Amino acid sequence: MARDADPIAGYGPPRPTARRADGVRHDWTKADAEALFALPFNDLILGAQGLHRRHFDANRVQMATLLSVKTGGCPEDCAYCPQAARYATGVKAERLMAPADVVAAAGRARDAGATRYCMGAAWRAPKDADIDAVCAMVAGVRALGMETCVTLGMLTAAQAGRLKRAGLDYYNHNIDTSEEFYGRIITTRTFQDRLDTLAHVRDAGIRVCCGGIVGMGEARADRAAMLATLAALTPHPESVPINMLVRVEGTPLAEAGDLDGIEFVRTIAVAKTMMPASVIRLSAGRQRMTDELQALCFLAGAGSIFVGDKLLTTPNPAHDRDRALFERLGLRQATADRGAGAA
Repeated sequence: MARDADPIAGYGPPRPTARRADGVRHDWTKADAEALFALPFNDLILGAQGLHRRHFDANRVQMATLLSVKTGGCPEDCAYCPQAARYATGVKAERLMAPADVVAAAGRARDAGATRYCMGAAWRAPKDADIDAVCAMVAGVRALGMETCVTLGMLTAAQAGRLKRAGLDYYNHNIDTSEEFYGRIITTRTFQDRLDTLAHVRDAGIRVCCGGIVGMGEARADRAAMLATLAALTPHPESVPINMLVRVEGTPLAEAGDLDGIEFVRTIAVAKTMMPASVIRLSAGRQRMTDELQALCFLAGAGSIFVGDKLLTTPNPAHDRDRALFERLGLRQATADRGAGAA
């Protein structure tokens, strides 16, 4: 086949003979991912966009909202996180919000255009008693007709089962980075702890939202290894958030260097190539991205953004800016339940 007809096929290691017609495979290696990163930019983007169109309407993007339902006071030492109790970031520890207040906020987000509502709590792991309130939040948000997602830290199998019975659609638990680089970012839980929680979530029948953060000082090899780990999961995470580090004063990564924007777009495109049926979520860090950089991310296969002026405790573009960008690009809002990009 001519390289122009299939840019991805023309580079890197030989492709396995057993490959599904829809492009989904689970035998990706770190070497495969590194070969994709090394492709000429135009070829990588063309291939990723083609795969994206096999599974999604490329001109529809889902709008999600993220609310911190329990802020600050976390005992973990994640080097990027302003909610860690050990860092002086100015984030005040707060109690878990009342379910009625969360549902009211979700209603406002729905009225502003969001179809997916994500709720985050700054816990290492929730207590069983906390799950009662979270289940009430999930049920209330689902009653509004929105997709539901929570991120609560590490879960037991029993807790995952309770969330499933409450109707939870997605559980977010990012692996953050490669296993090799992980210890330089977090020491209070292991990489395997992350994978164990993901297994509990999957076994309970909840869809998985799992991605990572780039721009933390990791090498391209670490970004490749992170994506290879995600693409080796069976099935792939239905939702893959790719976050650009938001540097916060008081955290160990406050002085981290900038990640090149083209490298960030490459990360989106490699994620889409390796996990074409997954929704690649353009997540934290958009506040500092130009419209042109975000447009390249959509071209590379990003199918969702978070809307609202805050992501947990960090800034996010205002609704008006996102609305104007969508108009300039001819993008439309995806509907709930059928997935980002669905017609």
